[in-house]
Amino acid sequence: MIRRIQRFLKGVEYEMRQVSWPTLGELRGSTAVVLVLSILLVIFLFVVDFSLARVVSFIL
Repeated sequence: MIRRIQRFLKGVEYEMRQVSWPTLGELRGSTAVVLVLSILLVIFLFVVDFSLARVVSFIL
């Protein structure tokens, strides 16, 4: 059992060495894109929800 765990951890270590980690600039750029798109999605959903609520309240 211990040998299987050791073999697993060695495999994890080997794979982690092959990972291509983003630079700080790439990380900041990706984070900015995610934040901006999230904010735009929130605004869009708010407008759609508000509009549909007004339409439904007008009909009822």
